[in-house]
Amino acid sequence: MTEDMSIASYLAQGGMLSNPANVPPRYRAALLKLMATFVDSELAGAAGFADIINEGPGIKARIAAAKIVLEKSDNADRVLAIMGDFGADTERYADHHPWTARLQRDADIGQNRSDHDMRLAVFNYPIEGWADAVVMNLLMGRAVAVQLAEFSLVSYQPLAEAFRAIAPIEARHAELAEEGLERLIEEAGKDGLQEAIDYWWPRVAASFGTEASEKFEGLKAMGLRRTPNGELKTRWQAEAGAILSRLGLKPGT
Repeated sequence: MTEDMSIASYLAQGGMLSNPANVPPRYRAALLKLMATFVDSELAGAAGFADIINEGPGIKARIAAAKIVLEKSDNADRVLAIMGDFGADTERYADHHPWTARLQRDADIGQNRSDHDMRLAVFNYPIEGWADAVVMNLLMGRAVAVQLAEFSLVSYQPLAEAFRAIAPIEARHAELAEEGLERLIEEAGKDGLQEAIDYWWPRVAASFGTEASEKFEGLKAMGLRRTPNGELKTRWQAEAGAILSRLGLKPGT
C-alpha cells in the first residue's frame, strides 16, 4: 500500500513509468484498457477499410487505401507488443476474431462498445461505398490526430513513445482522405457527400466519450489523461469543420 501510494504521488506530480513490474494494479488496468481500445479500433478500422479497397476510383486511390490498411495494422501491432509486456496473449488476441463484423447502417448505439472487443463504437458501423469511406476516414482521421496528441503524453513511457511514432502516420491517413475528398468533388461533385458527413459526424463525435466523465480525474492523477473529453471534441469539431467548410461542405450536428 505504501509503495502504491508513493507511486501514485509520483504520477500525480508528472512522473513516468517504464517497467511493467513497477505498475500498480489500478494503473495497469487503466493502461491496458487504453491500449486495447486503440488496438481493437485500429484492427476493426483496417478490416472495414480493406473491404472497400477495390471500389477506389483508379489504381492510385486503391494503393492509398491499401497503404492505410497496412499501416493501421502495423500501428495496432506496435501497441499490441507493449500489451504483451503485461502478459497479454498477443497471438491469440488478434487472430480468429470478427474484425469485419458490423451493425446495420441505421443502428444507433451511442458510445456503447461491442460485446466482442474494445473497439470504439464508430467502428461497429458499416461503410457503404468509396465516398462514404473517404468521408469516414477524414472525420475519424482528424479525431485520431486529436486523441493521439493527448495519448502521446501518457505517463507510461514506452506507450507514449509508440503513440508519438504512430501520430504522423495517422495524420497522413487523414491527409490522404482530405485529398481523396477534394478529388471526389472535382470529378463527381458533392452529390451524397453531405449525407455521409451527417451520418458519420455524430458517430465520430461519440468516440470522444462522455463530456462529464467521472473517470477523468482518476486517469489524470495517474498521468493517463490531461485534457477533458469535451475540450478534445471541441478541438476536433473546429479542425474537421474548417476542412469541410473550405471544401464547401457543412459539419454535421
